[in-house]
Amino acid sequence: MKHFIHITDLSIEEIQETLERTLLLKKNRTDQNSLLRNQTYGLLFYKRSTRTRVSFEVGIQELGANVLALDSQNTQISRGESIKDTAIVLSRYLHGLVIRSHEHNVLNEFAKHASMPIINGLTDFNHPCQVLTDIFTLLERYDPENVSLSVLKNKKIVFLGDTASNMANSWILASAYLDFELVLAGPKSYEPTDEIIKKLNSDKLIPKHRFTSNPSEAVIDADVLYTDVWVSMGDEGNENEKKAILKPYQVNSSLMKKACPEALFLHCLPAHVGEEVTRSVIEGPQSIIYDQAENRLHTQKSIIAELSRLNLKY
Repeated sequence: MKHFIHITDLSIEEIQETLERTLLLKKNRTDQNSLLRNQTYGLLFYKRSTRTRVSFEVGIQELGANVLALDSQNTQISRGESIKDTAIVLSRYLHGLVIRSHEHNVLNEFAKHASMPIINGLTDFNHPCQVLTDIFTLLERYDPENVSLSVLKNKKIVFLGDTASNMANSWILASAYLDFELVLAGPKSYEPTDEIIKKLNSDKLIPKHRFTSNPSEAVIDADVLYTDVWVSMGDEGNENEKKAILKPYQVNSSLMKKACPEALFLHCLPAHVGEEVTRSVIEGPQSIIYDQAENRLHTQKSIIAELSRLNLKY
């Protein structure tokens, strides 16, 4: 059974095919409503969501399937039913399950026992649907006819802020797997964790990222500047301390001017304007955050379609 827990769960050829299908789905949004006809997909959420919930629900319906939205607090999971039993039973009802969870091991455990594809809608460790969307959003600008992964090899992407976060991990894994330049700029206390290094090692990948605590140096000749909120859901306990440490890594106009003149700005949203990014940047001409947000819909539809195609082999 083929799942999508990390970007490395798809081969590079399958990722390229997924990107190309994303382009077709975006151009012909309403013409693919039979890909999942007579199927039902579930959305199991352990934490709040806007873009993930809406984009998956709309996208699954546009592919012709029914959607069942589940809340962990309104299922027997909240009363202690094991993930193993839940995964086996839901596999008898559903054709696929999207899960959004704090703990990454929840996804791994579901994937271990499910006989349907499990799709990672975000964990505290990584967010593969988002990073694949981000890659498509960039390629849509750089190579609008082919969205070829090879184009990324000539680009420099810089992630600023909490470089031990799930989005930083997603970019670290993507850069090693797809072979492009990634610079991480953050405080030394927020360097990439042992967990992501272990993942690279287990996938036999050579790290392609570089870490620096100097944001001005990091963005020189950058093609893309990327940031995320400094305080994620569930991490509010040390909020003031974290904001103070990360303040020098705010993406502002001064920092953008040190990058390439045509550099693009990305943010996976929601944003805390005035903290990790200024309004002049996020609402400026180099920001493509709304294209990025829209593309979650098209990319996730393509991921589901790819998993459906691949799992026909089993």
